[in-house]
Amino acid sequence: MSELIKGGAFLLGSVDENTVFTPEDFDEIHLMIKKTSNDFMRNQVEPKIDEIEAMAEGVTLGLLREAGELGMVGSDIPEEYGGEEADKITTMVITENMSLCGGSFATAFGAHTGIGTLPIVYFGTDEQKQKYLPGLATAEKIAAYALTEPEAGSDALNCKTKAVLSEDGKHYLLNGAKQYITNATWADVIVTYAKIDGEKFTAFIVDADTEGVSIDPEEKKMGIKGSSTCSVIFENAKVPVENMLWEEGKGHQVAFNILNIGRFKLGAGCVGGSKRVLEFSSEYALQRVQFKQPIAQFNIIKNKIANMAILTYLMESLVYRIAGMIEEKLEEVKEAGAKPSDIVQAIQEYAIECSISKVFCSEAMDYIADEGVQIFGGYGYGQEYPAERSYRDSRINRIFEGTNEVNRMLIPGTLLRKAMKQEVPFMEAVMGLGGTLKALKDAEAPAESPAREEFYLNNMKTLFLLASGNAAQKFGQDLTNEQEILCRLADMAMEIFAAESGLLRAKKMLAAGESEEAKLAMSMTRCFINDMIPKMEMWAKEVIAGTLEDEAAAKAYSGLRTLTRFEPMNTFAPKREIADAVYDGKKYFLDRF
Repeated sequence: MSELIKGGAFLLGSVDENTVFTPEDFDEIHLMIKKTSNDFMRNQVEPKIDEIEAMAEGVTLGLLREAGELGMVGSDIPEEYGGEEADKITTMVITENMSLCGGSFATAFGAHTGIGTLPIVYFGTDEQKQKYLPGLATAEKIAAYALTEPEAGSDALNCKTKAVLSEDGKHYLLNGAKQYITNATWADVIVTYAKIDGEKFTAFIVDADTEGVSIDPEEKKMGIKGSSTCSVIFENAKVPVENMLWEEGKGHQVAFNILNIGRFKLGAGCVGGSKRVLEFSSEYALQRVQFKQPIAQFNIIKNKIANMAILTYLMESLVYRIAGMIEEKLEEVKEAGAKPSDIVQAIQEYAIECSISKVFCSEAMDYIADEGVQIFGGYGYGQEYPAERSYRDSRINRIFEGTNEVNRMLIPGTLLRKAMKQEVPFMEAVMGLGGTLKALKDAEAPAESPAREEFYLNNMKTLFLLASGNAAQKFGQDLTNEQEILCRLADMAMEIFAAESGLLRAKKMLAAGESEEAKLAMSMTRCFINDMIPKMEMWAKEVIAGTLEDEAAAKAYSGLRTLTRFEPMNTFAPKREIADAVYDGKKYFLDRF
């Protein structure tokens, strides 16, 4: 693996677009799965939305089993245990499309196929896999993931649930409570965590019908009302010793690596949800007449539709880029005869990118859902229109899989840990800043795209190094206490990764031919980078102001001014073209089937 394909290394130099997977690289199988899953959601799930939201008995479970018959539930499960053993691209295609029709079904599906099943896939013994995976692959059995507790949310290791070995040595007795557990009412299998003897944080597979396991009533929620969310109570629950998952005291590695996968899959779900909002918002704008013309023709509405499309493009680009990176890494370890520890390392490699997927996409989805309500106006506030449900459902994504605040702090924190382990040449790049800034002092931005956008993007990477390098040198390991600075550095890293993902994809599309879609992709990237640079400048100034003083601060601001020089473009005209392209098909125009 080259240095610049390693996790987090995108911040340290240019990336070759030919190393990046994009939706234009889908093969026939990916496209077939995309159509099958899309048709399933529109034809089978969407007509039953009201029943799902009301939690009508058997509806969600029946749909999950129908999806299982189509092979969409077992995509991550090896063939020898009844699954499809599909690549990560296929899994992301399915995840994206399972989110087209609101968050309730997507939540049930995602919790079952992702965080509920994958701990057994990646960390289970052969006996555990033989016992559980065939039923999970068809949704005949439903999985839940029970990590959160009343006093242990994002701080999972503060878990109070205890496991004590029985006198005969055949069972662990679990005592404790888990909170906000998706699929709890329907679950047959619960992956959970407890501290053996109150100390060793360990994962367990618990059969839901085990004596001593009880489920509290459903939570009353703001959104995703059709999903099951309950507390799970363990009162001397007898769990066979053979149901310990992986190794004693290593539950944190199971939990955090499964959450990493959950984070990048959540990004894919946000892509699907955003495409659907863009679809029904454009349809409504074309139908709604005010002042004797459809509101779609008002330029301010076009601007909204264009911004929604731009964010959807960037989300889609970064999500499938990450999927390609993880798939390549997992294939590498599989060929070498993967052990659970190898899989742990493979997933950990892209922890930064997984957190970026989660935070960037959940916040983009929130923006898109909010704009959808605004386009519908008063109707958007009513439950009879889909904009209202999308708005409520989208909010949970910023809390799922670790809050966005925690994930923000993980992004630069993980990069610095990788730097200290010399896994990425971060400090070397920081030490070379003087020469880089000197070379850029009189540099002019190229006149044409995409060279112009590459120039600006590389400057933003250097700006990140300027801000993060000074913070790392000033605070050292105490930087973990400077949470405001960590969050600003995370904002900068996310914008860079999103912009670069869009740019690399646009370059690949242009290299394949000067199509209208390729030109629009480049236009969307240009608009995003244009709007990104002033934000990056302000964030870097905040970091410098919170880090340096006097002469050191003045020197850093001088370098900042060199890096943030740019001539703003007129984004109004290209955004009108982007909106018109959405209107032409009444949907996100780069969707492929």
